[in-house]
Amino acid sequence: MARVYNFSAGPAMLPVEVLQEAADEMLDYQGSGMSVMEMSHRGKIFDGIIKEAEADLRDLLQIPDNYKVLFLQGGAWTQFAAVPMNLMKHGKAAYIVTGQWAKKAWQEAGKYGEAVKVASSEDKTFSYIPDCSDLDIPEDADYVYICENNTIYGTKFHTLPNTKGKDLVADVSSCFLSEPMDVSKYAVIYGGVQKNIGPAGVVIAIIREDLITDDVLEGTPTMLKWKTQADNDSLFNTPPAYGIYICGKVFKWLKKQGGLAAVKERNEKKAALLYDFLDQSRLFKGTVRKEDRSLMNVPFIIGDKELEALFVKEAEKAGLVSLKGHRSVGGMRASIYNAMPYEGVEALVAFMKEFEAAHPAE
Repeated sequence: MARVYNFSAGPAMLPVEVLQEAADEMLDYQGSGMSVMEMSHRGKIFDGIIKEAEADLRDLLQIPDNYKVLFLQGGAWTQFAAVPMNLMKHGKAAYIVTGQWAKKAWQEAGKYGEAVKVASSEDKTFSYIPDCSDLDIPEDADYVYICENNTIYGTKFHTLPNTKGKDLVADVSSCFLSEPMDVSKYAVIYGGVQKNIGPAGVVIAIIREDLITDDVLEGTPTMLKWKTQADNDSLFNTPPAYGIYICGKVFKWLKKQGGLAAVKERNEKKAALLYDFLDQSRLFKGTVRKEDRSLMNVPFIIGDKELEALFVKEAEKAGLVSLKGHRSVGGMRASIYNAMPYEGVEALVAFMKEFEAAHPAE
């Protein structure tokens, strides 16, 4: 069967080139006589794989030397707890709630201290990013938290909040490596890789070294102390070795594309193609305020549930899969991460035009 265009929000498409390479090495990784899936994470070969992956990631993002890169497990969800456990020295943090995941992180942090909601866009179903230029951030807040790209609602912080000098923590799961970013503006960046970088099971955290200490909340599990992981170069226990190996291949693929500036340009072209169609469509309508639109996740609606269900079903038959919107918002959503080729978005827009022509307004 031919490969489909997979618009899933995650696990999402991976570059075909990367999958092909992994397939070629599945039974015998570079003459080792075994798969990366089978080898010891303490062995010399895997040590080379993880070190090279980190070096390529540092190169792609220009990560400063005073930041640690950790390859972790447990999904972004686990970091919802790890962040307050490691950072809440005064028992207080500021949260900007712009979607489901930021809301869940805020709720989780409330178990460990005072999580102060300093801004929210819930009043309009998270369809915009609130003005964060002059927020009322508590003097004794340990950090300010954002989810930079909102997978479900398709919004993105195009300007980082004014944190009034407080450390910025960002969940970047769905925009990770989609464009260049200035790591030095953040205290902590983390994200699940299953959207833009690799297979489900790996979380990458980039943490400023002065924040990695033994001074954590009492009762913090050994595995959730960033120091445990940092002191052991992500090898405290068996890491998600095969996932890290695939991430490493994706980093090389991104470098081959010309790095993150070139990747951003490609992503902007793909997004413009889809948004331009939505803006003039008679049948389909985007749901996000224009200036806050994500390059990665594009939600849209028809406004008729039956017609939306038909659209998703027909699209699947045409090889355009996973276009159903998140269960909490309905409608449709096209996730067009790095590995989605321009041709995939072209095929989607062509199909939407056909569908629109076949369903004239009554």
